[in-house]
Amino acid sequence: MSRLYLLRHAKAGWALPGVRDFDRPLDASGRADAERMGAAMRSRCYVPDLTLCSNAKRAKETLEGLAGQTDTGRVLFFDTLYSADAAGYLHLIRDNGGAGSLLVIGHNPMTEDLAMAVLGDGDETARATLNHGFPTSGLAVVRFDDDLAKAAQGTGYLEAFLTPTDL
Repeated sequence: MSRLYLLRHAKAGWALPGVRDFDRPLDASGRADAERMGAAMRSRCYVPDLTLCSNAKRAKETLEGLAGQTDTGRVLFFDTLYSADAAGYLHLIRDNGGAGSLLVIGHNPMTEDLAMAVLGDGDETARATLNHGFPTSGLAVVRFDDDLAKAAQGTGYLEAFLTPTDL
């Protein structure tokens, strides 16, 4: 059994003139949400062996907020998590799927698209919440019966879906 944690970066401020979208920092509520999500992960024993994080500033700052509250395992950074589609995310997950559990800190719509693609079944309440969208700092906890290197469409089970308003 393996577990995939899909986390959309925390809330970022609007881009200021001359600032690239890639370089947008978290706003105050985003920093607080990232820390609260880290505490929630710790209290639920959601501890990844490996974290794959987008190189975008808001994703890195989300990781910092989490890491101040919980263990994030070994961390690898990828530019492709900023620009790849859901299939690209799944490819990265498979390439790094030797870990028992993996956290991906990425962006929408890719995070939501990937969650919807890999789910075959799941907790009814969690599925209902996810069907309303994947907010910033949202965390999907997806269990697979096999190694993440073999993750495929429709093979995951949604154990939980946490949002900042739930914490």
